[in-house]
Amino acid sequence: MQDPLPPLLRVQDLRKEFSSGGGWLGGAPRVVRAVDRVSFDVRAGETLGVVGESGCGKTTLGRMVLRLLEATSGKVEFDGTDLGGLDAARMRAMRRNMQIIFQDPFGALNPRMTVGELIVEPLVIHGVGTPASRQARLDELLDLVGLAPYHAARFAHEFSGGQRQRICIARALALNPRFIVCDEAASALDVSIQAQILNLLQDLKQSLGLTYLFISHDLGVIRHISDRVMVMYLGQVVEMGSKHQIFDAPSHPYTAALLRASPSRNRGKTRFAAIKGDLPSPANPPPGCRFHTRCPLAQPVCRTTPPPLMPVEAPGQFAACHFPGSDRASLDPGKTVGAMGG
Repeated sequence: MQDPLPPLLRVQDLRKEFSSGGGWLGGAPRVVRAVDRVSFDVRAGETLGVVGESGCGKTTLGRMVLRLLEATSGKVEFDGTDLGGLDAARMRAMRRNMQIIFQDPFGALNPRMTVGELIVEPLVIHGVGTPASRQARLDELLDLVGLAPYHAARFAHEFSGGQRQRICIARALALNPRFIVCDEAASALDVSIQAQILNLLQDLKQSLGLTYLFISHDLGVIRHISDRVMVMYLGQVVEMGSKHQIFDAPSHPYTAALLRASPSRNRGKTRFAAIKGDLPSPANPPPGCRFHTRCPLAQPVCRTTPPPLMPVEAPGQFAACHFPGSDRASLDPGKTVGAMGG
C-alpha cells in the first residue's frame, strides 16, 4: 500500500507574539501571543475552514502562512519547501503559488488604478507574458469571475461590493496559484451576494484545482464551503475534524457553545444560548485550559493543566479537552439546554 501524498501546506508549532506598552516610562512591555503553537496540514484540493470568535488569532494565522507576517517561531512548509528559509527573491517567486483574498474588497483595491490595471498588475510585477498575452489573460479572468470585458476600463468605486470582491478574486487568480487564503472573503457582503461569492469560489476550486484556507467567524459560511474545520480559541486550536464531525458531533465544549450561539442552529427561538463570559485577554490568558473560565463543565484539572490536541473517538477528529464529547448531548434539540448566560 502506497503512502498518502504529503500535504500541500504543513504548519508546525506556529507562534506569533506582539509586544505592547512598555517604554522607558511604561515599564516592561506586555507580550501578546496572538497565535500559540498551532499545527495543521492542508491537503491539495481541499478547503480547511478556520473559525472562532473575533480576536482568536485566525487572521494573524492566515497572514503568517503567507509570510505577510513573520512568525515568532514555528515552521510553514508549502509543497515541501520551508518558507522561513527563503530569501526575498525566492519568496516572491513562491508567491505565484500562494495568494490571498482580503475581507474588505474596497480597501484592497487601489482607487487610482482601473480594474484592468489592478488585475494585470501581478503579471507585470512577476514579469509574466507580453502586453498582448496579459490582455488575453485579463479577458479570461474577467470571464471566470462573471465580469464583462468593458469593466476593465472602470475604477473600483464604480462597482458594488460583490463586484469588487469578484475583482479581488480575479486578481488573486492572475498568476495561476495553487493555494489561496480567503480571509473573511464574504463577511462584508449582503447575504444574497455572499452566497454568490461562495458559490463562485467553490466553482473555481473545482475547475482550477485550488486549495483554500478559508477564515470566517460565520459558522454557516464555514459549513457551506469547508471540507474540514479547525476551531480556534485565544490563539490555539481547540478542535479539528471533518465538517460533519464538527457540526454534528463536536467534542470540545467551546465548539458546542459556538453552535448553540449560531443563529442558523437557533432559527425560530426567541433567545440564543450565548457563550458565558467575555473572551480573556491574549496578553494574560488563563492557566490550564484557556476555555475553563467560560466552560460550564470545567473541573479542577482544567484550571491547572493545559490539554493537548489529541485524537478522539472518531477517526480524523482531534480536540484539546480533558473531557472530549462531554457537551455533545446539549446540541440535541430534543433535550433541554441550560442557559449559557451572556
